[in-house]
Amino acid sequence: MTIINQKHDKKVNEATHAVQNQIEDLRESQYRLHYHFTAPSSWINDPNGLIQHKGVYHLFYQHYPYGVDWGPMHWGHATSSDLVHWKHEPVALAPSEDYEYEEGNSEVGCFSGSAVSNGDELCLIYTGHVEGKSPKEVQALASSKDGIHFTKHGKNPIIAGPPADFSEDFRDPKVWKHDGTWYMVVGSSRNGNGAIPLFRSSNLVDWTYMGAALEGDGTQGDMWECPDLFPIDDKHMLIISPMNMEEGKNKIMVGDMDYEEGKFSPVSVKEIDDGFDFYAAQTFEDESGRRIMIAWMDTWETEFPTKTEGWSGAMTIPRQVILDENQEVSFLPVPELEGLREHHYFEDNLRLSSGESLDLNKHRGLEQSYELNMEITLPENQTSGRVGLELRASSDGNEKTLVYYDLMTGELVVDTTHSGKETHRGVSKTKVEVEDKLSLRLFMDVSSLEVFTADGKSWITNRIYPDSSHTGLNVYTEETDAYVEKVDTWTLKKVLN
Repeated sequence: MTIINQKHDKKVNEATHAVQNQIEDLRESQYRLHYHFTAPSSWINDPNGLIQHKGVYHLFYQHYPYGVDWGPMHWGHATSSDLVHWKHEPVALAPSEDYEYEEGNSEVGCFSGSAVSNGDELCLIYTGHVEGKSPKEVQALASSKDGIHFTKHGKNPIIAGPPADFSEDFRDPKVWKHDGTWYMVVGSSRNGNGAIPLFRSSNLVDWTYMGAALEGDGTQGDMWECPDLFPIDDKHMLIISPMNMEEGKNKIMVGDMDYEEGKFSPVSVKEIDDGFDFYAAQTFEDESGRRIMIAWMDTWETEFPTKTEGWSGAMTIPRQVILDENQEVSFLPVPELEGLREHHYFEDNLRLSSGESLDLNKHRGLEQSYELNMEITLPENQTSGRVGLELRASSDGNEKTLVYYDLMTGELVVDTTHSGKETHRGVSKTKVEVEDKLSLRLFMDVSSLEVFTADGKSWITNRIYPDSSHTGLNVYTEETDAYVEKVDTWTLKKVLN
């Protein structure tokens, strides 16, 4: 073993032990999630290196093992056979080399990236970051034969800096193979606009710059983080996380990819999720051909109430990316999540007059973790009013999360103004086209809520921090009648610690 990897192995062991030593403090956690992935302890953000390799799902993630705040970035690691039950593995990458580490500098690390299968090897391609150095960001490679222990390549960095006309922000490589050639897009900026340089390689080590696959038009942020370019059917999709873009956190574009010219041409663009807590989405194709997406279920502009409990950050549920015959994108929970279902409760034929509220949790066991599916028929020719749910409500009604459809604006709304412990409270909205029936689904966890239309076209994801005893669940109307055809609810198992 070379000296370079002896250093790395030592830092990986130190980081892994630091996390294990903190786990004991989390047993009394009030907000610890039951089935959304979180690290064993400490800070996490972006999902990295999502892949299924030799039948095993791998989730890597940005991780600071020594505390609850962002710090020198490592790659945490977990594995699964079903995308639901995750096993925590040793830290995969730790900053150890001069392209990712500098003594006394806290703004360093193994930043975001991706994973590929290269024969029997599992390869990680990531950004080495050292703030204050020029260039401050480069791309690096590490590989593993057992999928657990990783060796950094002796020729790192494999890309020693951004192309001449791009900014020094040059991170988050996403790598894939097309017609026997490896391709890589990297998040960056050019001329003050977000842009993604494209590279190609025959061996994952020697890369050739091909130009910008796409550049923003001046309205899409000044830097694009976490790009993900991938094919579905005869189209390609591009996911970006734009910085400093009004009304934009995670965009997905549908278009065409010209590999000869190295250009992506979008024909449509939409926000993936209109909630506060959704960022850095990454996808992968599993061995059954599904395109699966996971995102960081938090955001930078929050107080992270869980820090007092020894942990910060979580991941969304896995969602399958689907492109329909009209080239519209939707996202549906992976079916494996149905294995979490325990007790089933059913209501139907609920007729509500204007201003009426019905208790759906009376004499039931719904507490902090459940799935709910609901179908609502809206009155004809009604152009105002609201119909929806009060979730995690206190008995006095002072604490609650509202999910409702606004007939006047045609919007699905999630209001976290009174959701509990103070964080970035507010109102999230997404436009929903409804004729006469609205079908909603939601996943509630101890401190999170993911709400979406049953067709998967509209999503709102938010972290909430209610008191654990506040479990009220009511369906209600304001200024309109409504007919609730059915409500299916399942309690969900606790599978993660």
